[in-house]
Formats: sequence, C-alpha cells, structure tokens
Amino acid sequence: MTLERRERLERFEANRRRLFGVAYRLLGEASGAEDVVQDAYLRWERGDWAVSPEAWLTKVVTNLCLDRLTSARARRERYVGTWLPEPVVTGGGALDPLETVEQRELLSLGMLVLLERLTPPERAVFVLREAFGHSHREIADILEVNEPHVRQLYRRAQQHVAEARKRFTAPPGRRRELLERFLEATLVGDVPALERMLAEDVVAWADGGGKAPAARRPLVGREQVLRYLAALAGYAPRVRLVPELVNGEPAFVAYMDGQLSAVTVPEFDGDRIAGFRTITNPDKLAFLVKQKS
Repeated sequence: MTLERRERLERFEANRRRLFGVAYRLLGEASGAEDVVQDAYLRWERGDWAVSPEAWLTKVVTNLCLDRLTSARARRERYVGTWLPEPVVTGGGALDPLETVEQRELLSLGMLVLLERLTPPERAVFVLREAFGHSHREIADILEVNEPHVRQLYRRAQQHVAEARKRFTAPPGRRRELLERFLEATLVGDVPALERMLAEDVVAWADGGGKAPAARRPLVGREQVLRYLAALAGYAPRVRLVPELVNGEPAFVAYMDGQLSAVTVPEFDGDRIAGFRTITNPDKLAFLVKQKS
C-alpha cells in the first residue's frame, strides 16, 4: 500500500463510525448502512485531497442514502407483514452519539419507524440536525439546496414526528428492572404478573419478512398479547432470553436451541409495557449475529 493510500485510509477510518451512524439512522438498515459506507470509501479513494474528510464523506453518505430511500419505499410496500428496522446492539460506541435523551430516542426502533413517514429529504434534514448537530447552513451544503428550504424541511419533519412521538416516562434504570421482571414472568408463564405489566391497549409488532415465524398483523390488546406470550413460554426449555441494549433501549435477544432467533424491544409507558417490536427475519438479524460473534 502506498503512503498516499494509507493516509487516505486512515482519514476515512477516523470517520467510519460516524458515517455508519448517519447511514443507519437514514436507512434503518445496518446491512445497507455498511454497503453505503463501503461505497463512500471507494469514492473517497478517488476523491479530492483538498476537501474536509468529514464534510465530504457526510455529503456522499447522505446522498447515497437518499438514493436508496427512494427505491426502498417501493420495496417496503411489497414487504411481507410488518416492516421493522434492523436491530443493532448498542454500547461500545457502535452508534454514537447517544449523549442526550433526544439522540437516544432518535435511534430507538419506534422512532426509526416514525421516520418512515417522512420524505427522504425531510428525514435527512431531521437526522443530520437532531442526531449530529449540523447547522442549517451545513445541511444546505450537503443537500445542495438553499438554507430557507432546509428550515422548511426541518419544520415539516418536526411536525410529522411530534404528531406521533411518545416519550418514555420511565428512566433507563427502571426500564431495565421492568424488563428483567418481564423476562422472569414470561419464562415461568406467570400470567397474573404479565397481565399487571401490560397496558390494556398494548400492541405487539413482529417482522419475519416471510422468512421466519411471525404474526403478519399487529396483535392489539392485552388478551391477544398474553396468548402470544403464553405460546412463547411453551418453548421455555429450548429458549434462552438474554437482556441486551438494542438501539439504545433495554431489550432481549432470544436464542432457540443455541441459535439467535429473535430480538424483542419493549416500549414502556410508565411502569407498564405499551408495545413490543420483535424481529425474527434472519436477514435482519445477520448484523446483530455478527456483533455477538
């Protein structure tokens, strides 16, 4: 490797983690984010040495993601069952920054689902502004539009998200405690305990993508969700449930006969569970399997 190529690689690697974080939040796909980052590197190898790596690479990654989002909409309309983002184990800086409540919330599965309601440009502006603190002027340069247009996109994105945004009312430590109680009750089939923990209007979404067992429509209400959990308890001898921090939230990973088979992220409302998002599609678990190996 020549000195120039080594220097280019070092400058790129210094930005890789942040670039992956931008791409993942824009796409909701860890595998797609990896592809985008790799494509950005190939372009960086041929790029202009005179530019700022951070600014140039952010622009390239953002625009590659915008291209993907346009085609992704059509694919997701044909998706079998409920589409959910690919889960990622957080901690160790995998998807920094996560310093503020807003930055952690923007990474949650629930928020990534909400971001699907935005147009690709609205999503790009919202993510770059809220998660990475870019100014309106910087975002205008990235998207090659004028600053007033960026401000308009940002306001629209804020309005769309605010209409459906639901902030967690339990602190992280309390959510971990509730999760552990829930796991224990699920494995032993303690229906009364589970009933006390579930909100009356609890909703369970599942994403199997037609490739793994999963309900194709959301389960709504305590009774339906309790029946689902009772069925899960029937597999207890073969299932190991492990608490994890997934997308910045307390969650659990299910291992069936030793193989990672599902990730479930509960959504808490106070001391009750208001929802579950479960991913069983093996394609969407591939990145997480790689993280755990």
